[in-house]
Amino acid sequence: MRKVLVVDDEKLIVKGLKFSLEQDDMEVDTAFDGEEALEKIRANSYDIVLLDIMLPKYSGLEVCQMAREFSDVPIIMLTAKGEDMDKILGLEYGADDYITKPFNILEVKARIKAILRRNSKNDASVEEDTHVIEKKGLKIESDSRRVFVNGHELNLTAKEFDMVLLLVSNPNKVYSRDDLLKEIWGASYPGDARTVDVHVRRLREKIETHPADPEYIHTKWGVGYYFQA
Repeated sequence: MRKVLVVDDEKLIVKGLKFSLEQDDMEVDTAFDGEEALEKIRANSYDIVLLDIMLPKYSGLEVCQMAREFSDVPIIMLTAKGEDMDKILGLEYGADDYITKPFNILEVKARIKAILRRNSKNDASVEEDTHVIEKKGLKIESDSRRVFVNGHELNLTAKEFDMVLLLVSNPNKVYSRDDLLKEIWGASYPGDARTVDVHVRRLREKIETHPADPEYIHTKWGVGYYFQA
């Protein structure tokens, strides 16, 4: 049974999401403010977190940022605001996806299932593939899902790890944003391809000494991204 944490200060939304997700045989935990959410993420092992941006005590963005210091649990941000900046900020702070309110519960379920399916495939591939990749000071341990640059371990989210592993495993192969969206988020993922750009930028900030002049993750203008061997 998948375990989900739903975080929102609007109790009717929490009640509706909890009821609907439980109909899909998910175990649903709830929190109504940022402090409670962070405590529950620390204390439990969730498969996914639905996290509202506008929360008391800590905002959803603050919770996401702090959670990323110790957890790579997939996080979907829920935002009542339609501005692109709020969506992008959610991704910049370590979220895996976002959904704008008011939302259709079927869309929420589709996003959740797409992420869970992808993570299940990753877990299976990790069991089969325990090798270590080392290129130009970059070391990737597939079994432990750890990444090091010049001996320094990086704190990557699940999606960031999946992306760097895919690119480094296929040096000089250019992936379009749609290719990466399909490979990392899954073919049925209904989200925006710009999600890829945000994740690439965030990944570069972590693995590159000079993100504006990258050594590892390069851009093929008008085409996509690739790892330069």
